[in-house]
Amino acid sequence: MAIFNRKKNGDAEGEGPKKEKGSWRRPANTAFKQQRLKAWQPILTPRTVLPTLFIVGILFAPIGALLVWGSSLVTEIDLDYTDCETLSAQNGSSLSFTDMPSDKYTYKLRASDSGAPVSTPQWAFVNRTGGSGVAVGEEEQCVLQFDVPADIDPPVLLYYKLTNFYQNHRRYVKSLDQNQLRGDFVSADKLRGGDCKPLGANGDKAVYPCGLIANSLFNDTFTNLTLTTDSSTNYTWSEKGIAWPGESKKYATKPDYDVSQITPPPNWARRFPGGYTDTNPPPDLKSDEHFQNWMRTAGLPTFTKLWGRNDNTKLAKGRYQITVNLNFPVRPYKGTKSIVISTVAWMGGKNPFLGWAYVAAAGLLVLLGILGTIRHLVRPRKLGDMSLLSFTR
Repeated sequence: MAIFNRKKNGDAEGEGPKKEKGSWRRPANTAFKQQRLKAWQPILTPRTVLPTLFIVGILFAPIGALLVWGSSLVTEIDLDYTDCETLSAQNGSSLSFTDMPSDKYTYKLRASDSGAPVSTPQWAFVNRTGGSGVAVGEEEQCVLQFDVPADIDPPVLLYYKLTNFYQNHRRYVKSLDQNQLRGDFVSADKLRGGDCKPLGANGDKAVYPCGLIANSLFNDTFTNLTLTTDSSTNYTWSEKGIAWPGESKKYATKPDYDVSQITPPPNWARRFPGGYTDTNPPPDLKSDEHFQNWMRTAGLPTFTKLWGRNDNTKLAKGRYQITVNLNFPVRPYKGTKSIVISTVAWMGGKNPFLGWAYVAAAGLLVLLGILGTIRHLVRPRKLGDMSLLSFTR
């Protein structure tokens, strides 16, 4: 019967030849899918490689020398005052100074002043907590005395430097509300569940400005420089023009809140002990360039931020004193804080590494070129027939 008349495999009508295993995954035989498009495929031979090494090396050498020379025009004084608060506290009436350890300061003078003598900087710790008439934030102070071994031409810049502070942490970087900073009204409920969490709201009040970045604002402050031999001679710092152009456009002079609707960040409690009031209103973020610099987060855990500048007056040679009001803690997370007094050149601040990197790369390339030339002359390698390569046909 037909029902039992089964055809053997391969005998069924219309069945084509058996497909090769895996053929369904094979790309179509086109120039694009089989990677046969025309392209520049250079043949690396001694005739092309060796001249390239020499040319690039010869170009890198003067670039590196120029960068090293530009860096040598910059003067930089770095004073680490982290451990100043561990000194014996004094009341400030008559200070007794002690020498700073050698690992707490560095002088990187411009090349023309490299031989100038430098005396050891000194420091003293002042604790006026509980004293009458002491302003908030000025209870604990570090007084530094240091040499300026040669005249420093303007502009002279004052930076603060922090180490081991990871402003580049993902949660930290996104912890702000740009709409609120621009002055828009953002409800406490929205901030509580937004990027500012957990510092978006406190009860039914919105935190202004909200987020981890604003809460951790660097709040050490610095006085002008005073010549130790003549206390009437001051070198003043301007706190304007220290932020990037256009930064102020991101912030508002006054937020679109009533003072009863907002509260300051937790770490601002000493600055606003009773919260925001009509007599002690929220800060003008549009003109607060220190705040704007801090909100522009750094990409590395060691960074400097500009605190003050003097664009007009030469910093004359002499021994100066500066007072630091200590408010920003760094010892709990094993960080450090320093002041950096620096100048700038056409290439920026002090950075000899980039120039020496170019010089080292130039030397390495020229050395490889010389070794390759010697090897090619002593034991030349016979090249194959390049016309037989598949992509040249």
